[in-house]
Amino acid sequence: MKKLLLTLPLAMCLFSFSTKPKRVIFFGDSITEAGLRPGGYIVKIQEILVKNGKANDFELLGSGIGGNKIYDLFLRLDKDVLEKKPDVVVIFVGVNDVWHKRLYGTGTDSWKFVQFYEALIQKLKSQNIQVMLATPACIGEKTDCTNEMDGDLNFYAQMIRELSNKHLCPIADFRKIFMEHNLVNNPENLPQGILTSDGVHLNDVGNELVAKTFLEMI
Repeated sequence: MKKLLLTLPLAMCLFSFSTKPKRVIFFGDSITEAGLRPGGYIVKIQEILVKNGKANDFELLGSGIGGNKIYDLFLRLDKDVLEKKPDVVVIFVGVNDVWHKRLYGTGTDSWKFVQFYEALIQKLKSQNIQVMLATPACIGEKTDCTNEMDGDLNFYAQMIRELSNKHLCPIADFRKIFMEHNLVNNPENLPQGILTSDGVHLNDVGNELVAKTFLEMI
């Protein structure tokens, strides 16, 4: 009996260790930076987890910086992600690679985008980190293909889909999800205000949609 009692603390320790929270880092630009603010998608994920009694199963961290492009993520990977020893990293980037190229000439050429993105995936996987991808959602919410950067955004989203297939990474295809949502919910063909506040950054409905999509993945 004494022997059995002595083994119980060890068993409890092992159980506690095996059920430690899964650490998830959302890695991206201003959309992810805003995800940590009240009403942001990361906050909403946490609220849903609490509601469902799953709050102790996950530790959610955000690493988003406004204006970031794919090469910015690669350059700050070690300090902002790897040092935190995540179990899962969700890469949510691409809007600025397209948008800033048109606005400021500082975006990312497609071939560079693929090279940096693939290097990012490979470095994360080399650390046995599960990698999840997300396509950029929109730069304008019109549904008739007249948003100025629809063509480029579709192209970059497709590159991310191909990387997802190549590296067997789960993907949240927000480009497709947002377009399908707006076809139903934007009959007036508005440029913003359905899922975004300005055509790019998420409003409350957009944050809710992104949160639920990511939650299904993680």
